Amino acid sequence: MTTFRTPADAAEARAIQDTLRARVVLDEPGPPPGTGRATGVDVAYDEERDVVVAAAVVLDAATLDVVAETTAVGRVTFPYVPGLLAFREIPTVLAALEALPVDPGLVVCDGYGRAHPRRFGLASHLGVLTGLPVIGVAKNPFTFTYEQPGPRRGDSSPLLDGDEEVGRALRTQDGTKPVYVSVGHRTGLDNACAHTLLLARDFRQPETTRRADALCRQALREATA
Repeated sequence: MTTFRTPADAAEARAIQDTLRARVVLDEPGPPPGTGRATGVDVAYDEERDVVVAAAVVLDAATLDVVAETTAVGRVTFPYVPGLLAFREIPTVLAALEALPVDPGLVVCDGYGRAHPRRFGLASHLGVLTGLPVIGVAKNPFTFTYEQPGPRRGDSSPLLDGDEEVGRALRTQDGTKPVYVSVGHRTGLDNACAHTLLLARDFRQPETTRRADALCRQALREATA
């Protein structure tokens, strides 16, 4: 695992992103969907106390049963700057992942990978630091454009920055808003979308994200009680 370095300011953070981006692996397909394990990671904040809590929840990718889960509590050490969210979240997310008693398999972030202004969002950053295959599944499209996908589960459309496809808008349930899938590290976009559909069996968001979100919110309440 590559050591995380906290930047002194936004300029240094962008320089770190530009340096690490060259290490993103884009020519691996990733693990086959529905096999092995899939791990959701998410964070919750208490801004008044500068507390951040991360959760990692490992699911069996075929059954969606919980295999293991961990949380970690940290301090917010970097200000909120659009496009630099990873520097607020990754130290605590790494601590949660390192505490897992099993290999996480594919990691699913509630955020972006290549669908990022510098093509290096949280999913890419986490993948480079850990060496794990990582995808981003976001609730919003950030700054990019797309055509609405068809209304049925599995319909998708390119998420575009000009003419470049940086991800996909993917309908995970009939008639719901799409989610926005992008490659983080060591997986392909088709594969990332296939994983997302299998993990979003019953709801708009992948079960990995739903479980991690609920766990980190609970852990934050306990940490700040």
